[in-house]
Amino acid sequence: MFYIVKTKQELLEAGLKAQPGEVVCLPDAVEIDMTGTMGVALPGGVTLAGTRGHNGSLGARLFSEQRSGTGYATAGNEVRVTGLRFEGPFAGTEMTAQNATFLSTGHWRTEIDNCEIYNWNIQGVYTSLGATYVQVHHNYIHHCQRSGYGYGVVVYSSDVRIIANKFDYSRHHVAAGGRPGCSYEAAWNLIMENCTSSQLDMHGGRDRGDNTDIAGDWMNIHHNTFLGPKREVGIRGTPSQGAEIHHNWFFNPLGKAVYSVANTRVYKNVWGPEQKPQEKRIEF
Repeated sequence: MFYIVKTKQELLEAGLKAQPGEVVCLPDAVEIDMTGTMGVALPGGVTLAGTRGHNGSLGARLFSEQRSGTGYATAGNEVRVTGLRFEGPFAGTEMTAQNATFLSTGHWRTEIDNCEIYNWNIQGVYTSLGATYVQVHHNYIHHCQRSGYGYGVVVYSSDVRIIANKFDYSRHHVAAGGRPGCSYEAAWNLIMENCTSSQLDMHGGRDRGDNTDIAGDWMNIHHNTFLGPKREVGIRGTPSQGAEIHHNWFFNPLGKAVYSVANTRVYKNVWGPEQKPQEKRIEF
């Protein structure tokens, strides 16, 4: 079944009817105000799709002026969201009482691709425990930058793949909680100039106050372009299986690119506008 929806009511009704393998589609130029409707459940096995990029289409826009809460949440495995624009209520860095998240998933094989995700001041995509093999790829994620929070993608789960996205105007473009079982790959991403803290992050035990030095299981950060002025990678503890930082272009020629406590390899990266090969840009 292929559902074509143009209004909020039609979208919510299609979400109740759609079965695994079916598609809910929003045509080009559709704009839906989702204010007052948070926590929209995305059924397992269902694709929510738009036309972003097809013949120059910007994709349908779903926007919300509701300043707190989570806009969308997976309700089962194998949900896909593709080709749409999701606009949140707050683009600034101010420490406000409002806290908005675009999407939360705790399920297997969630895929978010070819979307523009912006103005969600707490976080764009949140992957909680149980969210294994999540794929976040080919999106434009920006203006997730509330002071003290502000994350493009948050990883509290395992085996999250963050591939070929464009990031800008976040506090951390990718942040991770760092408990055992937490791991991610970030590759072929274009990370723009604007950020307010380290660009890719993995928290350690001191952040959680759990009397460990664990900073997740593993990280694999490779073939990214980092244009921002802040530290590119911050690993605030010891990854139990190790971190690999390789084949990246760190455009900032001055700062230390990687901070880690231990169990991290940094190799075959280049630095500065001239892309000079340098190996010793890690601080322990």
